[in-house]
Amino acid sequence: MPPAAPVRVAQSHRVWLPQTETWLHTQLRFLPPEIEAHVVCQQTRNLDQFAFPYIHAPGSVSRVRALWDAYGRRLLGRAYPAHVLRATRTIRAEVLHSHFGPIGWADLGVARRLGIPHVVTFYGVDVNRVPVEHPKWRRRYQALFAAADRILCEGPHMAAAVVALGCPGDKVRVHHLGVDLVTLRYEPRRWRPGEPFRVLLAASFREKKGLTYALRALGQLQARVELAITIIGDAGPDDDSRREKARILDAIAQHGLGPRVRLLGYQPHEVLVREAYRHHVFLSPSVTASSGDTEGGAPFAIAEMAATGMPVVSTTHCDIPELFPATAATLLAPERDVEALRRALGRLLDEPEAWGAVTQASRHWIEQQFDARVQGQRLSRIYQEVRRR
Repeated sequence: MPPAAPVRVAQSHRVWLPQTETWLHTQLRFLPPEIEAHVVCQQTRNLDQFAFPYIHAPGSVSRVRALWDAYGRRLLGRAYPAHVLRATRTIRAEVLHSHFGPIGWADLGVARRLGIPHVVTFYGVDVNRVPVEHPKWRRRYQALFAAADRILCEGPHMAAAVVALGCPGDKVRVHHLGVDLVTLRYEPRRWRPGEPFRVLLAASFREKKGLTYALRALGQLQARVELAITIIGDAGPDDDSRREKARILDAIAQHGLGPRVRLLGYQPHEVLVREAYRHHVFLSPSVTASSGDTEGGAPFAIAEMAATGMPVVSTTHCDIPELFPATAATLLAPERDVEALRRALGRLLDEPEAWGAVTQASRHWIEQQFDARVQGQRLSRIYQEVRRR
């Protein structure tokens, strides 16, 4: 018998692809051959970094067509993104996969009109921040949960939060984001007393990333060891992010860390990986922000850095403990506990001979639970399941 044709899946996202969402590119690249993924988006960015065989973005359209797409359909009670409907119909998609809750809600009409199954993945900001800051989303999510076939979450903490928002538990699946273990080779780090202790931080400048707590802990640690600190990331265009950048710069100045800190701004993923192999430790102490914003799941960079053979110091925030085997759990601190972060870093300085066991256990755990090839197969099975239903 000839092989079955691949299942065509429309992957709906607003922009393909911001530098801070490398993980989505990884998820789609590692889907198996039996899945033919098509990216459907409003606009494209960074295509030199995130090339993909099938990308459907609206080209130039007339002003009349743009106004109709934006307003005319809503006047007739047809509230769906027209470009998603056109592309999904053109490629004859058999499954629609929306990335982020609000996009899933916007795509409801597309799935309904085409009569195809609908999978929606939540990623964090859509779980905690969006429905808190904009209560209308609680009502909208009820419609999404009722109509969607599967709701995917990074870990059990996020899954419980989605259920608490009103999603039926039998629709929710925990699906870990996969790590590219082919590119991220394992090179266990070694630190020798007397050499600088090189610490890497990488995150958008958001309160939930906890960078100010990281810098306060490093400010305390510098009395003990010479530090070399690299920060990859920057503020976004919004006021909250710019205020957080001001707090980060103030923490660097207050603790006299200026000569020891390199601020690289946003960088392509390949630069992050290159810098990772030049550093001893990755520090990522996420917290619940004053706005209620959380990671929802866990920062993808933690899994990637652990896969390279680098010890990771983090917090017990949301699904972050899911990324740590028991051997490495001593490197987790409570949220906002600067002293606990300093102690975790100090433990690494005290026991450099123990790093091998920690990094090997972490790599093994990532291989078991977060291998992108395995996760691609698992996502394929979810598509096949909803398609059969």
